[in-house]
Amino acid sequence: MAHKKKKQPKPRKPSRKKAEEAIRTLLLWAGEDTRREGLIDTPQRVARAYEDWFSGYRQNPVEYLERTFEEVEGYDEMIVLRDITFESHCEHHMAPIIGTAHVGYLPRNKVIGISKLARVVEAFARRFQVQEKMTAQIANCIQDVLQPRGVGVVIEAKHQCMTTRGIHKPGVSMVTSQMVGSFRKDARTRAEFLRMIDASR
Repeated sequence: MAHKKKKQPKPRKPSRKKAEEAIRTLLLWAGEDTRREGLIDTPQRVARAYEDWFSGYRQNPVEYLERTFEEVEGYDEMIVLRDITFESHCEHHMAPIIGTAHVGYLPRNKVIGISKLARVVEAFARRFQVQEKMTAQIANCIQDVLQPRGVGVVIEAKHQCMTTRGIHKPGVSMVTSQMVGSFRKDARTRAEFLRMIDASR
């Protein structure tokens, strides 16, 4: 009988001082002199930037979806928020991912404030990510909390791990989609969503 693998505890978060030392080490490894004027405060600045870029680890996207509104006069048609810009980082090379998300859902008996959809995107984007995973996380989170008839998410993004290193192909963008519930089962619902997010192009 195979033994179950024990789940490893999450590593302890290092101190701010250790983070700054690590940044200083990377600068030295790159060939820089960390004593020169332009780099003296860089470790502190990069640590502060990380707090902003990766603030998603301190956010719970579920909380953004918990306050809903039911007084909508029976509205049950598709709701779509287009062109939600985001900045994320590739978990393989720590390079920026710059993109746009489109989110739609078919409410069952309640809706949420539209800013909350953008906040869910931000919470997942401001972490180290793989675009495919992020697309699924957004769709599944909305479906699990709101329990609508369906959810659709489309993300288009440029990955600087591909445009500024390696194969060096600027201008290339990646498109991913995740369809849940009626968006997956009903071709007409899916087509309507895709038409709506393409209407401004």
